[in-house]
This record gives sequence, C-alpha cells and structure tokens, in this order.
Amino acid sequence: MPTTPFDPPALAAGTLRVIPLGGLGEVGRNMTVFEYDGKLLVVDCGVLFPEEHQPGVDLILPDFEPIKHRLDDIVGVVLTHGHEDHIGAVPYLLKLQSDIPLIGSGLTLALIEAKLKEHRIRPYTLTVKEGQHEKVGPFDLEFIAVNHSIPDALAVAIRTPAGLVLATGDFKMDQLPLDGRITDLRSFARLGEEGVDLFLVDSTNADVPGFTPTERGIGPVLDQVIAKAPRRVVVASFSSHVHRVQQVLDAAHANGRRVALLGRSMVRNMGIAADLGYLNVPDGVLIDYKKARDLPDDQIVYMSTGSQGEPMAVLSRMANLDHAIEPGEGDTIILASSQIPGNENAIYRVIDGLTKLGATVVHKGNAKVHVSGHAAAGELLYCYNILKPKNVLPVHGEYRHLMANAKLARETGIAEENTILGENGTVVDLRDGVAKVVGQVDIGFVYVDGSSVGEITDADLKDRRILGEEGFISVIVVVDSATGRIVSGPDIHARGVAEDDKVFDSVKPKIAAALTEAAKSGVRDNHALSQVVRRTIGRWVNQSLRRRPMIVPMVIEA
Repeated sequence: MPTTPFDPPALAAGTLRVIPLGGLGEVGRNMTVFEYDGKLLVVDCGVLFPEEHQPGVDLILPDFEPIKHRLDDIVGVVLTHGHEDHIGAVPYLLKLQSDIPLIGSGLTLALIEAKLKEHRIRPYTLTVKEGQHEKVGPFDLEFIAVNHSIPDALAVAIRTPAGLVLATGDFKMDQLPLDGRITDLRSFARLGEEGVDLFLVDSTNADVPGFTPTERGIGPVLDQVIAKAPRRVVVASFSSHVHRVQQVLDAAHANGRRVALLGRSMVRNMGIAADLGYLNVPDGVLIDYKKARDLPDDQIVYMSTGSQGEPMAVLSRMANLDHAIEPGEGDTIILASSQIPGNENAIYRVIDGLTKLGATVVHKGNAKVHVSGHAAAGELLYCYNILKPKNVLPVHGEYRHLMANAKLARETGIAEENTILGENGTVVDLRDGVAKVVGQVDIGFVYVDGSSVGEITDADLKDRRILGEEGFISVIVVVDSATGRIVSGPDIHARGVAEDDKVFDSVKPKIAAALTEAAKSGVRDNHALSQVVRRTIGRWVNQSLRRRPMIVPMVIEA
C-alpha cells in the first residue's frame, strides 16, 4: 500500500467483480460495489470523519467517480446497519440519482430516511429482516442477523452464478446482548456447508486478542457511577448507540434521576428508536432540556453527543464554556464510547478541558463504561472455522487491522494466495471459487466543506495547514508598465507570523533590487515578477525567521 493504479480488463461473462470504494485502510466511509452481468449492487455508503490534518472539512465521502457514469446500472444499495460510517454518504449518492433503491432493516432505513428528509430526498426503500431472501437484478440476497452496537444490524449473503459472497458488515458475537438478538452462527454454518467463495469480514478489532466483552457488563458500572455522582451527570456517546442510551435511561431511573437528550442527532435518533420499539423509555424519565435546567443538580442526567471530541458537538462546547450547561466542581462526565483512530488528541483535549473545570471524567481508560461493537480475534477465528471460506477479503479497518485479520485467516488454514490484502479501489474478480486481483482503480478523497462537495482538494488543505501553522505574508508592489521601475512599495503585511511588520524593513531593499534586476533583463510579465518577489522574501523569511508561511505577492502595473 499504496498500489500503483492499473486498469482491470473488461468483465468476463459469468464473473463477479468486487470493488471497495472506501473502508479499507481507514475506519469509515465503508462502501463496496459488486458487478455482475452489467448490473451493480452497492453494500453500504458511509462517511469518514476528518482528522486534524484536514482543517475545515466536515465529512469525507467515498469516491463515486468509478460508478458515476453507471448510476442507471445500480439495482440497489444494501445498508447493513445505521451507523454514519455506513449510511452517512447516502444523501450525496442520491443527489446524483434519487431513484436508487435503498435496502435495509427497519431501524436502519428509518435513520437514513430522517437524514434524507433534511436533504429533501424521498427515497425508494425496501425493508428486510433476518432470514429474508430478495432477488435484486442478477443478485440473490439473503439477510442474516448479526450483533453490533446498534440494533437491527444485518450481514448479507450475495449469490450469483459466479459464487457465494458473505459480507458481515460490522458485527461481534455478544452472547448476552441487551436485545437478545445474537449473531446467527447457525446461518453462518449453513452458508459454510453451501460453500462461501468470498468472505468480506469486519477487521476493526482483529488485532485485539480474545473476545469482546458483553454489553451487559456496562449497565452495573453506569449505575454505580451515577449513584455516586454528587451533582449533574453528562454521558457522551454516539447519537445512534441505542443500547448505551437504554442503559443510561435504566441507570438514571434506578437512581431517581431524569434524562435530557442533548444534540439534534441524539434527539432525532432516539425518537426514532423509541417509536419503533427499539428503545424502552421508563415512564417519566425523559424530560425536555429546557425544563431539566430547573431540576436540582443531583436529579438530572444529560445524554449528549461529542464523545469523539468533535469541535461543534455538545461536549466540546461544554468544555469550552460555549454551552448553556457549564461543567464544574462535582459534575461527572462519562465518555461511553471507544476512540475512533485519529480522534485521540481531540478526545484528550476535551477530557483535559473538562477536568480543568473541576469535573470528574470517567472514560474507557479508567472504568468499564464502554465495550466495542466489533469482533475480536477469538470471534473471528470462530467465523473462519465455521465458514471455511475459499477466499477472504478483510475490510473495515486500518492497514494493521486488515493484516491482523488476514493472519487469522491463514492460521485457520486459508492459503495465503486466497487471502487478499486490498485497499480502496482494488478490483477483485470471482469465478469458479477463484478470487484474484485484476486491477487497481485510482481512488481519492471527496471532501464535504459546508455546502461544497468535492471542490476542496488536498492542495487547498495544504494551504490551510500552512496558514494555521506558519502564517501569511502579503507583498504589494506597484511597477511602471513601460520601464519595470518600482513606483510604490514593496508594502509587506503579515498575519500569524508573530513578528512586527517592521522586521520586514531589511528585506524590502532585497525585493526592490531583485525586481530591478528582472526589469533590466526585460521581464515585464506580472506573474513572473510576482514569482521573483515570492522567491526573494521566501528565502529571507526561511533564513531569518525559520518559517515557511504562505506568501501572496501582488505586482500591479501603473
């Protein structure tokens, strides 16, 4: 990784083509395209959240470019579950073509329909449940219950004449789930007997030994922490983590507290979950946020978003004293989520900010207030031994996770040549039980920045990083258009360079001399003269101030 792009051959008859457009080498923007007999099936369409080196970016989408010219060929988008990294990019795909059918469980479709409503898109949907079979174009789909950190998650078995593919989506094997809905290993075993030709399997916890702890172990800990809290309690979690919200509601109810939901997505998602029966709300526990502020501090629990340190989320705003609820001495903050890779610094900044305000911060590092939603190595080994797949393509994870998953597959007897370590854009063809890499599509990052989608480039982000880290210098010079002689300037202004503008007095003669020399050589082009200014002040700033700021020269003809 990364692999040099090379074009795949034309798809041969009777062959299934698989192209991950996101989710490999990263935890997010999961999306895989399957092609058979001229038709496309998409599994998941999620977003990736930006890291610190991507300033100003709101979301990162899968790169739709390889399928943009074939939207009419898409027979459906299967959504395995309702997390943002699997459904968040659906509105952007449907903005390209709104009549693409969405296929998923009841809760998953309810969550995406609420999101699409904000984008003023009314989708075509097909609600499915575990055990159901659907024929979609040339693809015969079977849906299988899997356990995850959100209800109603599904794996999907995809049958074509080229072979049987099983895509797990995100899953784990919690044997005591809160909703009693376990991963259906009997169906896995049945598929194993039939013969799984290609296994696309969640890799997120492949490097974690043993088994993911059960969700039931979290409830008593939350109950204990809330019982001991002297004042207000704030619990931060993902806005779609129905099981965790259920546990908070139960713990609050047991301790005579009421719960107020904070954050638009939290209120929306939990309303949907409650309406559909996935969230059991004890009578009288929920209270409107505005009314909650009138309750005594020891009678309220706030359930908020912001567990990943997102700058605009509720918890970060609390830490920055930019929210109506200002944490203080005696308040208890519970971060009931894992750290998504890349978010560690942002999360610890929020923890430090809350601690500095006097709050007690409880998180996964010092209490058992969260368990992962992904299968650890022991669970994955069970899957490999039950399924005995002919070929494996680890998905959903950074490269170390994919490698760890591939190693587990090999340890159970799957040949190394049948274990494909791919990346976004890797083209895999399956036929007669044989899967092989036949191409590599060039996949990029598609940035959402406000209302702009795909307009921001890596070069723009580099400029933003330079502005943020090194500052900005503008140089304005007016020259005679006929002679090239300097009429006015150079005027130099700096921002973020931590120096008074007077420091640039010594470089002004150098700029003037360089422009005069260029004029003597017959240079009159404004762009060329601007480059002379840029090089001259750039060398001086680098040598004198040890900085590499953004330099914007302006040479004006008079």
